[in-house]
Amino acid sequence: MNFRIGFGYDVHQLKEGNDFVIGGVKLEHHKGADGHSDADVLIHTICDAVLGAANMRDIGHHFPDTDPDFKGIDSKILLKDVMVLVRKNGFDIINIDSTVCLEKPKLNPHIPMMQEVLSECMGIDVDQISIKATTSEKMGFVGTENGVSAYAVALLSKK
Repeated sequence: MNFRIGFGYDVHQLKEGNDFVIGGVKLEHHKGADGHSDADVLIHTICDAVLGAANMRDIGHHFPDTDPDFKGIDSKILLKDVMVLVRKNGFDIINIDSTVCLEKPKLNPHIPMMQEVLSECMGIDVDQISIKATTSEKMGFVGTENGVSAYAVALLSKK
């Protein structure tokens, strides 16, 4: 069997009054991520990891922020489209491992719901999606609550 590993990384600024959507789940918080789409940093990094493993470039290539069709789009739609692309090219997801770096709000209570949402979008089992959360110990743009970042790796197999 042919295995492929992909890596994804994304960051977004946090701004007062923006909705905060992460892992397809809207969280109550006074700040939210800012971006062309709904700025879901976790979904964006997973898309990049999956696309990278399939050698299909990145999320910006497929869904450019210069295209008004993607303004404010729900990132779950982008993830579903990515899954169609990689499956059409003969790939299956083995697993996703991700980490979100954020001071507040705490993500741990929301991780099971995020896994459910991502599982449905990707058409894979919940146990194939690992989501971890950490802080940056009050250091850097994450630590000062000016931004959020996420990392992901994806393991794919090619039929």
